[in-house]
Amino acid sequence: MRASRLLSTLLLLQTRGRMTAQELADELEVSVRTVYRDIESLSVAGVPVYADRGPTGGYQLLDGYRTRLTGLTTDEADSLFLAGMPGPAAELGLGTVVATAELKMLAALPPDLRARASRIRERFHLDAPGWLRDADEVPFLAEIADSVWNERLVEIRYRRWKTPREVTCRLAPLGVVLKAGTWYLVALAGDDLRTFRVSKVLAVQTLDERFDRPADFDLADYWQDWAGQFEVRMRGQRARVRLSPDGVRMLPYFLGRQVADLVTATLSEPDPAGWVEAVVPIETVRHAHGEFLRFGAEVEVLDPGELREMVATSVGKLAWIYGARPDQPE
Repeated sequence: MRASRLLSTLLLLQTRGRMTAQELADELEVSVRTVYRDIESLSVAGVPVYADRGPTGGYQLLDGYRTRLTGLTTDEADSLFLAGMPGPAAELGLGTVVATAELKMLAALPPDLRARASRIRERFHLDAPGWLRDADEVPFLAEIADSVWNERLVEIRYRRWKTPREVTCRLAPLGVVLKAGTWYLVALAGDDLRTFRVSKVLAVQTLDERFDRPADFDLADYWQDWAGQFEVRMRGQRARVRLSPDGVRMLPYFLGRQVADLVTATLSEPDPAGWVEAVVPIETVRHAHGEFLRFGAEVEVLDPGELREMVATSVGKLAWIYGARPDQPE
């Protein structure tokens, strides 16, 4: 552990130049006293590190000195794909490994390329979670990820939306996916490919038994196909509506591209005013009520009757609130 920290200290000074003891302590998550001891150890080992005293001082290496100890460990190499995502890397238990790998890569670059790499990091940042929502609690994510890396079977206790609410599953975990701040596990349950929301996992037991990963499985291809069908699968009911030309243009913005494509395929010939009839897949009447209100006056619900009545009631209340009707609706 200390050898790794000494190397990290050396690489920080090589890549960033002069750093104060406090800056090194903050970066390495140790005390300033530990930094003093580590700097002394580097000096005793022959590393030409020296200190400039005063308010603008700090530690730095002798000009021209470069260490060659920049080789990546196996874990560090495995973690490179997460180099731009410190939050997800930490959730997977790889935060320190990713930071060390990135530091070694920067140290191995010549100064001009290192400066360009640093400029990109300073100017671009990935923030995966969506707005106005708390991140899921995923206490078992690191354990699940470890079983993915090592191709070990797991047994999970899972909470789902239908009864029985809690089930136990024996799985061959193939991959994890981060979608809009939510983690998902893709796994084989017997011969079936299944997707699980990691925050719904109540317990995990990693088994000694290993499994053979299917040679033809591609996680990115599977996820693209599954995600494309998910929203459509969720919309098991249908509504018949009339849409203005502007309403048709709003479809992908309010319903998503996948659903908009399905609706577009059902469009009737336009009437003289340009309005068309269409069939819209919906989850529930209540959910569709909120969706169609977003279209304002660019949609008219025709069927089912319950949905039309709900929308009409809401529109009547809005008209009363804004003074368009003299009588308050019931």
